Parts: sequence; C-alpha cells; structure tokens
Amino acid sequence: MKNLALTAALLLTATGAQAQLASKITHYDVSKTANLKAVHDGAGTMNFGPLMTDKSMSTNLLFLHRGVLHPHSGIGQHFHNHCEEMFVIFDDEAEFTVNGRTSTLKGTVGAPDRMGSSHAIYNATDHDVEWMNINVGTSKVYDAFNLGDDRVGAPQDRVPQFVTMHLDKALLKPGATPGVMRRRALSPSVFYTAWSYVDHELVAPGAIVPQTATPEMSEAYYVISGDGSVTVNGETVVIKKGDAIPVEPGQAKSFKGGSAPLELMIIGVAKDMAAKNAFAADAANETPERLLAVLNKPR
Repeated sequence: MKNLALTAALLLTATGAQAQLASKITHYDVSKTANLKAVHDGAGTMNFGPLMTDKSMSTNLLFLHRGVLHPHSGIGQHFHNHCEEMFVIFDDEAEFTVNGRTSTLKGTVGAPDRMGSSHAIYNATDHDVEWMNINVGTSKVYDAFNLGDDRVGAPQDRVPQFVTMHLDKALLKPGATPGVMRRRALSPSVFYTAWSYVDHELVAPGAIVPQTATPEMSEAYYVISGDGSVTVNGETVVIKKGDAIPVEPGQAKSFKGGSAPLELMIIGVAKDMAAKNAFAADAANETPERLLAVLNKPR
C-alpha cells in the first residue's frame, strides 16, 4: 500500500508540474480575438489578441500580440519613446512604414521600430494578412503617440530605408546538433532596450535541441509551423503551430521535433541593460561570423 501511495503521489506531482507549464503556454486562435477599428488612427479594422503580456515574464517584454489585418486596413503611424516594437507578417505582403518611409514587404518578415521612432503598417490587398506585434520596454510601462496618419496611398521606396527581418528557411544553416538549424535574424545592436535578439530555428522530426539555460536572458518562443514538445525545468508539454512559450532567465529548456518540422521564432530579452550590454560585447552574439574580423581581414 505504501508503494502504491508513493507512486500515486509521484504521478500527481508530475501531472501538476505539467499542468503548471501548460498553463503558461498560450495558443493563437483568431476566433477568440477582438475586432478593433482605427487602431492608432489606422484605416479599417483588424483582429487582435494577446499571447503574452507584461505579466508573462519578469523581463521587460510588454506583450506578444497576434491577429489579422483585414483588407485595406492597418495600424496608423505612431511613436514609441520608451519602448520598442516590431510588426511581423507571416504570409503575403503589407506596406511597412518606419519614420515616414514606406515599403512593401513580403512575409515572413518584420521591421523593428526602435525607441524614439515611429511606425505603421497597412494591408493594401483584398484578403486578410496574418500579423504579429512584439513590444519590449525600458520598464513595464507602455507608451505611444499617434500622428493621425493612416499611411493609405503613401509613396513607397523600392528599397526599404529601415531595418528589416526575414525569416526564410532557405537562410538557415546546420549547427552542431544534428537535425537542428538556427539563424540570428536580428542581433543586439538593432535594439536600444534590453531586447537582445530574434532567432529563427527549425527542428527536424525527432531531433532534439539540447538543454540550455541563460541566467541573464529570458526567451519568448513562438511556433510558426509544425509541432513537437518543449521541456522547461523538467516539465514537458506538447506544442504546435500558434503556441507561445515563455522561458524565464535561468530556466533550463529543450525542444524536440514532432511529426512535422518544428519552426520557432525566438525573442531574447535580457534581464537588464547591464546584461544586454555584456551580451552585445561578445562579437559571437552579433552575427554568425565575427564581423570586425572579416572587415579587418588583410586583402
């Protein structure tokens, strides 16, 4: 009887731990989002819902939003002076504006709006476009200043005059772990806040991303496509397309590919600016190759 009681207690503990991790993982379901009109004085309507909020992690990730931009709709141009934001689209195309300069970009793509800058987005197509918004602040306080400009019919530059992020599987390169490919899409120098990077990772079916822990860095994972599982501090949960997983600084995490390749977007946010600056001071964190060494290479 004692053995049976011990076994039952262990099973309950394991189930409770799994439920704790599962309760922190959110899933994007457009049917559960709100329909909003004239967002930041933008044109038309969009559907919007939070996957992460300022309460999701201890670092200054303020939110991770998902939704759709409806046809001929968008988010009006507005400034952020104490936070940084990035609109991302996962399909088709949209008109991105940063500091009054506009270009049409094709997904999966994003354009970071660095602190002290303005941005907007507009869907000029006749169908919905899948959209994400990421925001990191200097504190847990959000700020915005609307310009009353919906950017409809704005003149465009053929070449974007602002930083862009492309998540293209063709750009991924194999790493040290078989079946796992990863690429740094945005490096620490892009951001003024504790936002430190955006990485793109693809895990083949059955492949395992080895367990790691980053004491100075939180990570927000978003499943772009596929399925698999995540283990955080020994708790394992099945994940699929549309899931968002918060990982706090110091937590041990690993991932495993499922029946289809597991494609992840990874948003790294340092616990403070000292940690961010130390991370940025290592050239290996800036780009896959040591940029300065390449520039200074004898010709």
